[in-house]
Amino acid sequence: MIYKNIFTYTCLFFAMQTVTLGQSPERRLVDYVDPMIGTAKMGHTYPGSTVPFGAVQLSPDTDTISYAVNGSYNPDVYKYCAGYKYDDPTIVGFSHTHFSGTGHADLGDFLIMPTSGELKLNPGTADVPGSGYRSLYSHDNEFAAANYYKVKLDAHDITAELTTSSRVGFHRYTFSKSEQSHIILDLMHGIYNYDGKTVWTVARVLNDSTVVGYRQTNGWARTRVVHFAMKFSKPFKSYGSKNLEEMPVYRGFWRKFDQSDNFADIAGSKIRMHFDFDVEVGEQVQVKLALSPISMDNALANMEAEVPHWDFDKTMREGQDLWESELRRIEVKMRKHEDYVNFYTSMYHAALMPTEYMDVNGEYRGQDYQIHKAEGFTNYTSLSLWDTFRAFHPYMNIVNPSRNSDIVQSMIAHYDQSVLNMLPIWSHYANENWCMSGYHSVSVIADAIIKGVYKGDAHKALDACVTTANFRRYEGIGEYIDLGFIPDEKNGTSVSNTLEYAYDDWCIAQLAKYLGRQDVFETFIKRSENWRNLYDASIGFMRPKRADGTFRKEFDVLETHGQGFIEGNTWNYSLYVPHNPEGMMELMGGKERLSNYLDSLFTMHLPDKYFENTEDITREGIIGNYVHGNEPAHHVVYLYQIAGEGWKTQQWVRKILKDQYHNGADGLGGNDDCGQMSAWYLFSSLGFYPVSPGSEEYWLGAPLVESAAINLENGQVFKIEAVNQSDKNMYVQEVLLNGKSLSGYTLKHSDIINGGHLQFRMGAKPKKD
Repeated sequence: MIYKNIFTYTCLFFAMQTVTLGQSPERRLVDYVDPMIGTAKMGHTYPGSTVPFGAVQLSPDTDTISYAVNGSYNPDVYKYCAGYKYDDPTIVGFSHTHFSGTGHADLGDFLIMPTSGELKLNPGTADVPGSGYRSLYSHDNEFAAANYYKVKLDAHDITAELTTSSRVGFHRYTFSKSEQSHIILDLMHGIYNYDGKTVWTVARVLNDSTVVGYRQTNGWARTRVVHFAMKFSKPFKSYGSKNLEEMPVYRGFWRKFDQSDNFADIAGSKIRMHFDFDVEVGEQVQVKLALSPISMDNALANMEAEVPHWDFDKTMREGQDLWESELRRIEVKMRKHEDYVNFYTSMYHAALMPTEYMDVNGEYRGQDYQIHKAEGFTNYTSLSLWDTFRAFHPYMNIVNPSRNSDIVQSMIAHYDQSVLNMLPIWSHYANENWCMSGYHSVSVIADAIIKGVYKGDAHKALDACVTTANFRRYEGIGEYIDLGFIPDEKNGTSVSNTLEYAYDDWCIAQLAKYLGRQDVFETFIKRSENWRNLYDASIGFMRPKRADGTFRKEFDVLETHGQGFIEGNTWNYSLYVPHNPEGMMELMGGKERLSNYLDSLFTMHLPDKYFENTEDITREGIIGNYVHGNEPAHHVVYLYQIAGEGWKTQQWVRKILKDQYHNGADGLGGNDDCGQMSAWYLFSSLGFYPVSPGSEEYWLGAPLVESAAINLENGQVFKIEAVNQSDKNMYVQEVLLNGKSLSGYTLKHSDIINGGHLQFRMGAKPKKD
């Protein structure tokens, strides 16, 4: 079992829960999950509580870093994308919404902090923690597990425990002093916060234990509204608020009231509230806070439907049972305990996003600001598609196809509600935020339809893909259509955009072919070859090109910033032709040239100066010049297969698994990016990878598991076995599918989904013939 930085009585508590469930610790997969992995350095994960794909992510925030300092971007804010930074010495409170593994941020709604002693309504600063309500804490007194988080707040001598249902955050605070006790509700707190981000907040005190309200923000999502309902297990004896706004020119007639003291109708953009209690030593005060995208009444209904009681342990167990069911989709046998931890924590991270975005009655807020009802599907939000189309969604098509079908339906609903008639690029909370490049919804949609996952109107989905791909005003699409590439002078990421559009166009072509839409197929299969237009044979790399057809003169093949690529250099991006790698290899000069290129990529040294201006890339995520800590080159290790040197794929896959994924807070080499980094680990550990989603093929590598059983939704089981598996025996000697030798280097989706047995026979020496 994974127990890290915990109290002795927490160990005993969880041991009792295990016995209650009738399973030994070794049998419960949830016990291998370590939510602390990725909370240090570049992982950007959060350690708090949530259920699979839950709408609430209840987690500690460790500082109040502002997005801007003196009117300019503050680079330190990047370290707080998940709200929590492992190295920080203080906790400012526990908020209810968080992204997992992103390189940009938002959320951090409705921060709650229990305190004792003198009332303070300012969080204070980390260097002088006693100046506010924040508290010092120690990792020795901190514990994180699936759907459970616990920490001792040293400044207040309070033990905080957190758990959740999908839409409700459940807090349990144990007070060790009988002096003044308070629970702070900070309505202006947020992640990537800045002055003016909180547009408006409302809090209405309905009685001595119930508060409702909402919060509207203008951040990454520019018109985001979240409603809440909060209940206390014990009536508060008094309450109050503080409005930190500058005195407005117009105050209206609310000035008749002293709104700071026991006033039930509070509104403003900078509100903090306090609720005061008399407590005995050792007494527990519990808080439930439910979210809704629609209304305060719906938030109350969500709470009543999901957590109508005050049994914290029951809610925790129910959430952990959901996690156990999610993890049981793949049952593996590994050689080392640390590999079990990495595998099941990767499955955990790959089930945090996207998140449910609708109330228990099916209502959700749409892109058109109207209230919609999800009929026959669960609506999801927080779609980081530039990251997740590569491996996360293909992973879902195998292990959780019904949910991925709902995610696709959510994308179609987004399109229907969009006044611009666009599928999502990067969307959250009924807002398109336009982050990153490409129109990768089309990859997710095509992959789901071609693999038989999405059962909705496929022709309507194709039409949405075509309309999105022809939206000329979006990031160079017009020039791309007219010229076959995006000119350097028109766009700062012209090369990577062109390459990604070409791949997306291939996905549209494959979907059109599947549906018998020959006219669409011919248009987009031609567009899918536009990558050729930016290959400069004189240097052997993709290169920015001007509208007049000349390549940019000043060009650095190692630099990751300002060279026409997003979060990468041309060494990595020149291999981004996943839909036609054979054509790419031929254009580059053939098998030997590709093999030598890959050898250099993985073994050369990339000095820090070439990525120091790109905050998403750090030394920890780099092997040679190969950047695993970011997504664009996640497929390239598998390209040795077409060069006739599959043994090098096997060798480097094993090294990436070993170097980039570890136990511990700093266990990830880069942003987990909403499960994409984890999905790469899961696929590669099982022995295959989706090089080109939109195709039915997976490319073979070298499994890390000794054996695995993928328990498919259709009732079938796909078994994987690695015979003679060891650290030294990393090379595949033979692959058998259902007892027959498998020729080539690919596996079909139908081979998996119909159930069967994939056997790798491993050895210590490469098989080079």
